[in-house]
Amino acid sequence: MDFNGLGTDLGNLYKLSDAKTRSISPENFTGKKGKGGMAFDGTGINAARDLGRGWKISPSIKIGPGETFLLADIEGPGAIQHIWMTVTGQWRFSILRIYWDDQDIPSVECPVGDFFACGWNKYAQISSLAVCVNPGSAFNCYWVMPFRKHCRITITNIDEEDTMVYYQIDYALADVPDDSAYFHAQFRRVNPLPYKQVYTILDGVAGKGQYVGTYMAWGVNNTGWWGEGEIKFYMDGDKEFPTICGTGTEDYFCGSYNFDVGKENGGYREFTTLYSGLAQVIRPDGLYSSQTRFSLYRWHITDPIRFNQDLRVTIQALGWRSGGRYLPLQDDIASVAYWYQDLPTVPFPSLPDKDYLEII
Repeated sequence: MDFNGLGTDLGNLYKLSDAKTRSISPENFTGKKGKGGMAFDGTGINAARDLGRGWKISPSIKIGPGETFLLADIEGPGAIQHIWMTVTGQWRFSILRIYWDDQDIPSVECPVGDFFACGWNKYAQISSLAVCVNPGSAFNCYWVMPFRKHCRITITNIDEEDTMVYYQIDYALADVPDDSAYFHAQFRRVNPLPYKQVYTILDGVAGKGQYVGTYMAWGVNNTGWWGEGEIKFYMDGDKEFPTICGTGTEDYFCGSYNFDVGKENGGYREFTTLYSGLAQVIRPDGLYSSQTRFSLYRWHITDPIRFNQDLRVTIQALGWRSGGRYLPLQDDIASVAYWYQDLPTVPFPSLPDKDYLEII
């Protein structure tokens, strides 16, 4: 069977393919062959005034308040293979949406920072297989996103000021196998979590697919340890009790014992690996920054959680209180769930408004 050019790795990188490589950026908005670097106008026009056409005239875009910009409009079949992006302003105020095969509702709807596992609007190095965040605010996504008919990607500025966006979307036009599912990502935030309620990472999924990742931006509103809660995966008709139940928050994110190594450096040790990480700990300064904030990711790349009909994912927020008892926490918790499934996509819950999204 001929190699279609998708799903490349070191084990098949040497194989020839009839896939066509394309890339969309402000220097080639359509990705068409031989149409890059042709701009007469753009955000770099003044800097290139002595050089002329072809000399970095359109390296970025400016999006006004309340405006939506069409980043990509691609006829399939094919697959997104890499997205690089950097944006100005609050990262929660730029909303990324991806639509597959002419659906009216998005399969990806997420603030830009959270989508790239940086929910606190502050840079943190991430070195993983699926997402890399590099100095100074370079977001990179390597999730493979196949589509059969059409791909549409938009970004919306919900801020009251302009935002600048630099981006490049690399993709291949190629045959897509019949068993290929569609990439999905959904954002949620609850602040504060109501007392004795579990946090819902994902709910309402209908179809067949596999869950492939979790990102969480977790801000604690108490002192002490906060990660005793269990993650639970309810699938294919599970009601009161799940099929998969974790043993603790740091356990799920592939750490142990409070992510603590000898109490130095505030008692937490940041780490970033191929499949999991505690990429960021924002520590209190003793004055106004009173809450510790954590940025965590877990990619189910080698261990996807497969479902045939439906899926719901929750996590408990538990600390400690007197008498050695668990304390149900009322924390500021945001998350992104990543999964693949067949279409159609079930409509997502409405995104919170700008004030509820804001990081203070």
